[in-house]
Amino acid sequence: MIKILHLSDIHLGSGFSHGRVNPITGLNTRLEDFVGTLSRCIDRAIAEPVDLVLFGGDAFPDATPPPFVQQAFASQFRRLVDANIPTVLLVGNHDQHSQGQGGASLCIYRTLGVPGFLVGDRLTTHHIQTRNGPVQIVTLPWLTRSALLTRPETEGLSMAEVNQLLIERLTVALEGEVRSLKSDVPTVLLGHLMTDNANLGAERFLAVGKGFTIPLSLLMRSCFDYVALGHVHRHQNLNKSNDPPIIYPGSIERVDFSEEKEDKGFVMVQLERGHVQWEFCPLPVRTFCTIEADVSGSTDAQATLHKAIEKKNIQDAVVRLIYKLRSEQLEQIDPQLLHQALSAAHSYTISPELVSQLARPRLPELGASSSTDPMEALKAYLNNRADLKDIAAQMMEAAQNLLVNDIEVWTAVATTETRTDSLLKSGPPTRLSSAMPSLLDTAMAPPTNTSVPNQSSDRDGQLRLL
Repeated sequence: MIKILHLSDIHLGSGFSHGRVNPITGLNTRLEDFVGTLSRCIDRAIAEPVDLVLFGGDAFPDATPPPFVQQAFASQFRRLVDANIPTVLLVGNHDQHSQGQGGASLCIYRTLGVPGFLVGDRLTTHHIQTRNGPVQIVTLPWLTRSALLTRPETEGLSMAEVNQLLIERLTVALEGEVRSLKSDVPTVLLGHLMTDNANLGAERFLAVGKGFTIPLSLLMRSCFDYVALGHVHRHQNLNKSNDPPIIYPGSIERVDFSEEKEDKGFVMVQLERGHVQWEFCPLPVRTFCTIEADVSGSTDAQATLHKAIEKKNIQDAVVRLIYKLRSEQLEQIDPQLLHQALSAAHSYTISPELVSQLARPRLPELGASSSTDPMEALKAYLNNRADLKDIAAQMMEAAQNLLVNDIEVWTAVATTETRTDSLLKSGPPTRLSSAMPSLLDTAMAPPTNTSVPNQSSDRDGQLRLL
């Protein structure tokens, strides 16, 4: 049987924001993580040894990685050359220049004529002679709409119609490759693509190039003994019947927090015509840990945050702390203490989120349909505001005084209106006109023996709240 190591989505050079500079090497520690994980994959390939390595695409975050990142990638794959292990490097969407126009970063290995290296940058079939026999590899790189269609052909078509036309074109092209296959030779389809029922990971946020979704039925062909895919970062088998297995090995390292709970690794395959066995091999990668806390209802926000941190194992992990608090709690948080609590992490970020008072849910007893006494409504509100408990009594007293004053003012106005109506009915206009100024003065003057707490008079004689 032919033994194959299938890995994909290395993304070497990603995640620098989750690392720090190693003072000894001068390199970002996340780059060192990625290189170390890739090295473990190559170690396994050499130790077995495997007959073939299949890489499913996306070597770097983009098509123009820095030279030191390219060197790190090449130094690992060079080990396969030294071990005389053939390798197929498939071009993914992140490996292409300008969304498919202008070549791909991996094509340099073909230009240099690296022994045993094949670059899959187009739909074609590669016939490879391994130590344990021949194998056929059909490469299907990331395809963009521009790769299959010209603009006049799509003019006036909807997006759904364009995608259908693309699928029809791809079906014809793939059928041409299938018909040229040797029926007695083990065959693998190596593709960097998105299928219509894959569970997505970080690749939805990292998309480079506008591709399209390929129906799973296009890949489920009896001529393929194994379908090796790349692009989706979450490991999964899309064909539970394993006839053939359609496998995403996933990325070899966590790219961001969207992959926090995903296992990372590669796939070992044992292949012969009409029969295949495969196994997912997990890799020991750095832990990502999210700590979320809502301290907006806590009387000791700092202590609540420390308890949330203590519940997690953050040793050497990439950590993000996200907590919600009220604006008046900002002074309760000591950033230095938080930094000390998170110091065991490899790296961390702290993201406080203010809770808007306007976003508080309405109390049922204060709904629009209820007719609650104003003092009872205020009491219900204060009972749900723990931060106001120290001044609740004073607020209730002030509110009571305001209501008393309000009643006295409106009582005086009502009395004046009654007296005015009486004068209009019984007295001549001359008497009304002479009485009106004094009545208006009485009505509009503040009532005697009235005090309004928490207020002062400004120099213009108007009231303003302190």
